[in-house]
Amino acid sequence: RPCRRPGSRGCARVAALVRDFMMQQTMLRIKDPKKSLEFYTKILGMTLLSKCDFPAMKFSLYFMGFEEKKDIPKDPKERIAWTFSRKATIELTHNWGTENDERPYHNGNSDPRGFGHIGVAVPDVYSACKRFEELGVTFVKKPDDGKMKGLAFIQDPDGYWIEILSPNTMGSLV
Repeated sequence: RPCRRPGSRGCARVAALVRDFMMQQTMLRIKDPKKSLEFYTKILGMTLLSKCDFPAMKFSLYFMGFEEKKDIPKDPKERIAWTFSRKATIELTHNWGTENDERPYHNGNSDPRGFGHIGVAVPDVYSACKRFEELGVTFVKKPDDGKMKGLAFIQDPDGYWIEILSPNTMGSLV
């Protein structure tokens, strides 16, 4: 039952029930794991937390996050539990054989619109974008383009948009 009056006993019960909920993952379908893993690790600096193959169903999952490699448990079962306890990870899903399909995945930013983007916080948007430019990353919006200055949008190998933002400057944008 939804909470209708903040501060009421019913709302306190709802708050207690959801206190330990967290945003754990966003799933993106990918065509080429090699290209995607290179992008998310070498361009964005993420770490591959876990890989799960499902041969009978012909797909693989790659869980990415901003974690230290040294913190990842060696034991496979512990590693899976640990991966699913991390906040804000990305699950890259590769359905085997899609790398040979010429049709791209729909990123949600053209009709019919839906999913928009993920966001990555960086200390300095301009420095990050200079590096992205040097690495040949595709930009949707550079930091000084458009009306909203100081944030950027890049694309991953499958065309998904990634907002590049600095928490320290967001207050002046919103």
